[in-house]
Amino acid sequence: MRRLFWVGVGAAIGVLVVRKASATARQYTPQGLADGLASWGDGLRELATAVRDGMEQREDELRFALGIDTETLPEDRQLDADGIHALLDDPAGPRAR
Repeated sequence: MRRLFWVGVGAAIGVLVVRKASATARQYTPQGLADGLASWGDGLRELATAVRDGMEQREDELRFALGIDTETLPEDRQLDADGIHALLDDPAGPRAR
């Protein structure tokens, strides 16, 4: 009975090792490398989009605070007088909310 138990444990470990090794080997095939680089590129695209959106919002806030753009900000991003002064004193500081 003990031998049967250890044979079962050995078989289970063998299966797990073979599956892990084949998955790792698949990552280093040309298709696996291409998939990895594609997902990395998608992440970079998402980051660049988020940065561009943040830059546009910050530029709108600064233009409004400086009086360059007389349009009003959307209601969810309105600045009061204190917010405008804080933005002009420290343009790189925390975002106005």
